[in-house]
Amino acid sequence: MRKIPLYEKGGIINELGGDYCTVRLRIPAGLITVDQMEGVVKIARKFNTQVHLTTRQTIELVHVLPASLGLLATDLEANGTPVGAEKAEIVNITACPGTDRCRFAMIDSISLAKTLDEKFFGKEMPVKFRIAVSSCPNSCVSERLNEIGITGVVRPYRVPGTCTGCGTCVQYCKEKAISIKNGQIQMNDDLCVHCGMCIQSCPFHIIKAEPAAYHITIGGRRGRHPRVGYHIVTVKNPETVVNVIERVVKWVYRKAWSDSLLPDQLEILDFESFKKELVGELNEDEVITGY
Repeated sequence: MRKIPLYEKGGIINELGGDYCTVRLRIPAGLITVDQMEGVVKIARKFNTQVHLTTRQTIELVHVLPASLGLLATDLEANGTPVGAEKAEIVNITACPGTDRCRFAMIDSISLAKTLDEKFFGKEMPVKFRIAVSSCPNSCVSERLNEIGITGVVRPYRVPGTCTGCGTCVQYCKEKAISIKNGQIQMNDDLCVHCGMCIQSCPFHIIKAEPAAYHITIGGRRGRHPRVGYHIVTVKNPETVVNVIERVVKWVYRKAWSDSLLPDQLEILDFESFKKELVGELNEDEVITGY
């Protein structure tokens, strides 16, 4: 991969009028240490800039003089918050709090986001390429509105013969996927979004969970015409997630063009054939069906 000159980096954004630049930082999953935060403040003061918190869990330094970019980038690199990405490349990878903090979480979204950042961040692409990780279907980071979204899911099942019919799970299920019939719960797989709330709500631990899985979508879009991404595969472990994303990135890099966003190209790129090929190349013990 060629070394990108500083002025070409996506994290350097020309402001209105052309006299100043905005500098976007690389902060995977939006996590930053106290020391790094203090460093950003010192750098902002040194270069007389303001600080903007973005929707993609990163920080921008605004109204930066172009002549200061070299020194600013050097200071940011030393601070562990280097210049980020914004153009036709893989940009800052976002993630929800995950199992580190959230009681609804199914997967360790932060660790996965950091792994993806180390492997893919800043890669030149024909299109702007966003990746987001949500640890459950509550989708707090709107991952399915990204070019690639990873959602933690879990499939509930009932232990036969032990349900008291108390109805607690029915009250907690936001999808109305559970009902009581003849004193027993009935689960509707067509309505279930695999969020796991019924599992946590059961006071008698009668509803159990299969191991958490990773639901991967491609081709989501935000902006003026938002679109939910298309499901490509659900897999069992984070290693397979990285493998799948690597294949998707290579496919997009080889096949897509720069005149339109990825979601607008999927049909022409024959996404369904690629999906079939990708799933067929995975080992059966890596893939989960029925989601």
